[in-house]
Amino acid sequence: MAQFRAAMTSRIFVIQGHPDPAGGRLCHALAEAYADGAENAGHEVRRIDVAALDFPLLRTKSGFENDDAPPSLRPAQEAIARADHLVIVYPLWLGTMPALLKGFFEQVLRPGFAFGQPAAGTMGKAMLRGRSARIVITMGMPALIYRWYFRAHSLKSLERNILRFCGIGPIRESLFGMVEAVGGATRRRWLEEMRRLGGAAR
Repeated sequence: MAQFRAAMTSRIFVIQGHPDPAGGRLCHALAEAYADGAENAGHEVRRIDVAALDFPLLRTKSGFENDDAPPSLRPAQEAIARADHLVIVYPLWLGTMPALLKGFFEQVLRPGFAFGQPAAGTMGKAMLRGRSARIVITMGMPALIYRWYFRAHSLKSLERNILRFCGIGPIRESLFGMVEAVGGATRRRWLEEMRRLGGAAR
């Protein structure tokens, strides 16, 4: 039985992408609830708070293709390389992820790590296969409006143009809407849902 439990254990990397360094946001609570549920179920969990990191933004194609990730982000690359499952948590700002989180992905998911250096006219080989992901987004609008009226365009871009491009899949989603209007009971239900998903490593 112990061997069976060990075989079911996942290595999970939780990326908390809210850019407010003060913490205390719903994104922080959702990320912590997921991590707590995963740890209580015996999974190995690593966490990173993007707002606590110090790194520059990329400004040139040459820098993206030829430079290494900054030293402050190498632990994130190591955690991604080790992980079986990624959890990405962030608020919807101006219809997409905050700029700080996008800058994090640009620095971390580089050629040679996330995908192979493409030859002329070809796509680079995906190098992060074997990893699944869950994207958790909070927003002020109803989640249904984001999905059906705005077509969840930024979510689809993250899934298709970043994660799947690097070989990550399957990818699941948790969208929490009207976050400033809901009461405590709804938030507690959301946190319990995150704990459940963490326990299942999904």
